[in-house]
Amino acid sequence: MEKYIDIIKNSYSGYWRYLKHEIISVNHWDNYFYGLIIISVLVWVLEIIFPWRKDQAIFRKDFWLDTFYMFFNFFLLNLIILIALSNTVAAFFNDILAKIGLSISSFQLFDVDDLPKVLGLFVFFIVSDFVQWNTHRLLHRVPFLWNFHKVHHSVKEMGFAAHLRYHWMEPVVYKSLLYIPIAIIGGFDAQDVAIVHFFNITIGHLNHANLGWDYGILKYVFNNPKMHIWHHAKALPKHVRYGVNFGLTLSIWDYIFKTDYIPHSGKDITLGFEGDENFPKQFLAQELYPLNLNDKKK
Repeated sequence: MEKYIDIIKNSYSGYWRYLKHEIISVNHWDNYFYGLIIISVLVWVLEIIFPWRKDQAIFRKDFWLDTFYMFFNFFLLNLIILIALSNTVAAFFNDILAKIGLSISSFQLFDVDDLPKVLGLFVFFIVSDFVQWNTHRLLHRVPFLWNFHKVHHSVKEMGFAAHLRYHWMEPVVYKSLLYIPIAIIGGFDAQDVAIVHFFNITIGHLNHANLGWDYGILKYVFNNPKMHIWHHAKALPKHVRYGVNFGLTLSIWDYIFKTDYIPHSGKDITLGFEGDENFPKQFLAQELYPLNLNDKKK
């Protein structure tokens, strides 16, 4: 037990030092703090210059709530719980494997360090995106998980910052299900992973932005605003009652597994989910919503 307590304490102190360094230091290109700000501002400018819904305000409904979510989920959540929890669970999992004479390296198929850097990053990108696509489907199909995912689907007007409006439990689920698949293909250099991470953030911001783009023929490969808005549609046909267009960065999984759905332009469709008129509007109430047993039964 003392080992796990030390892991938690070291995780907090280590991440706090990292966060302070990210805010103070601006001389490295893979700075997540300023990288998020730059990507957000650029996509917001695109929204302003090329708005799809021209009557939507620049400071749309819940703009500031979503902006808070963006920084809370990307930085403060890691400080409060996520890094410590992830490190503790990883150590616990490794200890369980050790008791039966195994280690995480026992499952490793290959080490991406043995591959050319570009190929290694491509493998990491494809594997992680496919696992996250499946995880996203679970968030819609499992009632317990759907109650957490409702926070993201409570968005009523799409904009770039809606990308990172989600309940803190979501990254716990995503990271847990990603742990073994990523371990199987070996370790990655932090700076190399930053390239993939920034690319994913950019595509995610664009998906939620007030932009009417589909990237032409590339729509069959990359998720896009015209596709993703249907993922947030309040009304869907019964045959897709668990949702559609689950792609995060890539749309190709939806086309392969027949979960794609773009019946017409979704420019003015109503967003949300059934019963969202009763969903909390404030941050803390939204975070506590899944714990409300009465609401969960509705």
